Amino acid sequence: MARKFTLEFLRTEAASGVILASAALLAILLANSPWSEGYFSFIGHPITIQIGAFHETKPVLKWIKDGLMAIFFFVVGLEIKYELLRGELSNPRRLALPVLAAIGGMAAPAAIYLALNLGAGGAPQGWPTPVATDIAFALAALAVVGPRLPPALRVFLLTLAIADDLGAVALIAILFTAKVNLYALGGAAAAVALMALMSRWKTAPYLFYAACFALAWAFTLKSGVNTSLAGVAAAMTIPIDPRKPGHEGPLKHFMESMHPYVAFLILPLFAFAAAGFSFKGLSLDALFGPVPLGIALGLFVGKQIGVFGIGALAIGLKIARRPTGTKWLELYGVSLLCGVGFTMSLFIGGLAFDAGDMAAQTQVRIGVVVGSLLSVLVGMAVLGVAQGRRNAED
Repeated sequence: MARKFTLEFLRTEAASGVILASAALLAILLANSPWSEGYFSFIGHPITIQIGAFHETKPVLKWIKDGLMAIFFFVVGLEIKYELLRGELSNPRRLALPVLAAIGGMAAPAAIYLALNLGAGGAPQGWPTPVATDIAFALAALAVVGPRLPPALRVFLLTLAIADDLGAVALIAILFTAKVNLYALGGAAAAVALMALMSRWKTAPYLFYAACFALAWAFTLKSGVNTSLAGVAAAMTIPIDPRKPGHEGPLKHFMESMHPYVAFLILPLFAFAAAGFSFKGLSLDALFGPVPLGIALGLFVGKQIGVFGIGALAIGLKIARRPTGTKWLELYGVSLLCGVGFTMSLFIGGLAFDAGDMAAQTQVRIGVVVGSLLSVLVGMAVLGVAQGRRNAED
């Protein structure tokens, strides 16, 4: 059952990656076209939401980041909990390699970014930007170029990316929480606690969970804490066990029902709103400055060094085992694909720099797009060679 669910998840992510790439490309084209003013007016257009005492005005891009992306992180939280209890993260023998590789894949990009940004003119606060991996993009590239590669390779990439997401969520919680409104934070904690209590009520209507999550999100928005944390915290309260024998549990129900909306609507909308940048007025200093260069090299060079290097070391020391049926070249190709940071890197990069500093935000987008593009192209080329060798052997 777990394997069937994982395969369904992989197929959805792979298809989503193609739509994500199309949305990002459309955003960049529009931002550099005669319709650029309309594009930037759209993502900067203020929208007011008022429900009772709740009143908030934000531009479209900010609502996508603080609103819709909270739903994305809710689904990420569900995926993490499922993998911890039922999936690959529940098996200690299979867990060692992707977790150690994920740690290396976060440390090496951060080190490369800091090496380029600790000097004059650098921006060291952006070091978390290249540590993330975009599950949808990476899996889509693997599905396109290596359909006959061992299934264990895909599961390894999925598990590594989920462990990576867990680390990224932790960084958001630690680094990007400014002034905290303790009263609002207490309200969010109470809403999450109510969801945890409801998990004991086996026949609790799903609408109750949705209402409590909305309440937790609203309080978190007012508290100063990033709303992504509300999504993950709420997900951890959803019970995994089925209500009746032979039926799916609430966690699996929410994952299956919400994942397509996240994959095919929320993430492409975020990519469309966050990836667009204008080449107008960009100088060589801006293109090759420490911020975009640190992000691009962190994703392209740092990820492959961290993931493949630490993974190979763990296998060599007998701490972990190579995924079943895979070869070293295939493992290296997947390590390259881990450098596709895209949506997570854009999200974290947007938090690391002042939202009003358009020059810095543009440099973040350039670095993320270039680093992710290099990673996916070279990764697909390596995996294409690996697939060709397998075909020849067969």
